[in-house]
Order: sequence, then structure tokens, then C-alpha cells
Amino acid sequence: MTETQKDLEALEKLAQSRESFFNEINKVVVGQKQILDQLLIALLSSGHSLLVGVPGLAKTLIIKTLADVLDLSFKRIQFTPDLMPSDITGTELIDIDQETGQRSFRFFKGPIFGNIVLADEINRTPPKTQAALLEAMQEHKVTAGGTTYNLDEPFFVLATQNPIEQEGTYPLPEAQLDRFMFNLNIEYPSNEEEITIVRNTTAIKTKSLVPIMTKSEIIIYQDLVRRVPVADNVIEYAVKLTTSTRPTSKNAPDFIKQSVSWGAGPRASQYLILGAKAKAILEGRPTPNIEDIKNLALPILKHRILPSFNAEAEGLKVENIILQLLDIIN
Repeated sequence: MTETQKDLEALEKLAQSRESFFNEINKVVVGQKQILDQLLIALLSSGHSLLVGVPGLAKTLIIKTLADVLDLSFKRIQFTPDLMPSDITGTELIDIDQETGQRSFRFFKGPIFGNIVLADEINRTPPKTQAALLEAMQEHKVTAGGTTYNLDEPFFVLATQNPIEQEGTYPLPEAQLDRFMFNLNIEYPSNEEEITIVRNTTAIKTKSLVPIMTKSEIIIYQDLVRRVPVADNVIEYAVKLTTSTRPTSKNAPDFIKQSVSWGAGPRASQYLILGAKAKAILEGRPTPNIEDIKNLALPILKHRILPSFNAEAEGLKVENIILQLLDIIN
């Protein structure tokens, strides 16, 4: 079997697995199809996601169920003001050999050593501790005591943030926000969905989840995303869209120069293309198009654009700026 035939076979299997994924996860999670789809896109793109929503919208349940359905190890870190970097990465402790009594330092791995890591309420811990995630998220490695440890693949950080209660929180620095592929807002369920949620969660639990992918299959699909061909005009559109968010760029329209202080960097262009590739193969298509870029622009760009003082004074939101930009960029 040729490499192309293997890719086509994997493409067909992935499209089928996507349907099974939703069937399984819907046993536990009601609604939120778009959020789940975007999380799957991020995972196949080797990206990380920030989930923003008020308490009680099942952010943690979504992430835990995602790990169960994909048969991945799950670790949860509850971010608090007194959390230390070593509480995330791990620490060296003195280990005593019971037979010889000899003492030596041994590295005990922290909760970052998981396939899916939930960073719960990430903005509740100081920047020093938030920064402990940076190397892990970018390099998929942890360095402790001069030794570098590789994280198990696939590695996927999902951070949650409460948009309402800001007292005693530390806003994420732009450098760390940029590490997240998606910034996803979880909305309230519809009336019908909430009725289903209440009915399901107040009855006896009888449903069990069946894993629909293995670690090795996910890694194969991540490699497949990288090999998906992309037309030049799609890449040019993604780059033009990103550079147009920068007020100093020649591509930037006048309203961007007036409404934006800082625009998105090159990582946004990379994620637009990777996300479009993943979206295409999940839908059984061999290559992405410009509509895929437009579909993913909002969650990829909105945490990478800093509105100007004038925009904030006028009540102009980042989402409005991006939607206006999508209307005029060809």
C-alpha cells in the first residue's frame, strides 16, 4: 500500500471516528457541539485551548469526558494563589534505598505529565506559576534539576477561566495567551438542552463511555494534518487576515488603525492553517478552503488582538472587530 493510499484510508477512518466521537460524548455532555468540534480540531493540530465560561457550564465535565472518549490519561491542576511551579512540573525529593540506606535525589513527576491536562481557573495563580506551563505547552518538555523530561504524547492543555469573578485573579500575560490555539466561550445551554441536562443529572447514571481512538491513532492523525496539502491562495488569505489585524501593517484598514493597539502575530497564521487542515480532514475533505479559515478566525484571533483605548471607550468588542475584518478581506 502506497503512502497516499494509507493517508486516504486514515482520512476515511477519521471521518467515521468523528461521528462515533460525538455519539459517545453526547451520552454525558448535552449540546456544545461546536465547542467539542473545536477541541477535536485543536487536539489534531497539536494546539491548546482556553475555555471561558461562568461556573456550572460543565467545562470540567467536557474535558474529563474528552479524555475518556479518546482513551487518554487525564490530570487536573486546581490553580490557587499559593500554587508553586513545582506543584505543576514536579519536584526532586530525597529517596532512601530501603536495603542500603543510601540517599539520592529522585524526580517525582507533577500533574503536567498527562495527555490531557486541565488547568482549572488558570488566572487564580500568580504569573510565576502560570509561566511554569510555558515550556511544557510550547516544547512538550519539562526541565527540573538540570534534566529535561519529555512529556507523553499526545499532550493537550485545556485551561478554564471564569469571566465574572475577577477579584484576586491575575490576568494571563499576552505571551501565555498566545500559546493557546483557541479561546472558546462556553455559552448557556438552550431551554431544551437544560431540561435534558437536569433530567440526566438527577437520575441514576447508567451510561458508560466506549473509547473511540487510541493514543497511537491520534498521533497518526496529527501527522496526517501536517501532510495535508494547502492551496497557495488559502495560505495567502490566512496571512492577509492576520497581518490586517496589525495597525502598523500596510494591509490594515483604517478602522483597525483606529481600534487596535496590537494585532495578532505569525502564530495566528500558523494556527489558522493547521486548524483549517484538521477541520477539512475531520469532514472527510482532502484539503482546506478559505471558508475553513473564516470559520476558525474568531476563536483563534480574539485573544491575540488588543483593542485601543478609543475602541474600549466606544464599547467596541474584539469579536466585532474580527467580524468587520472578515467582511472586507478578500
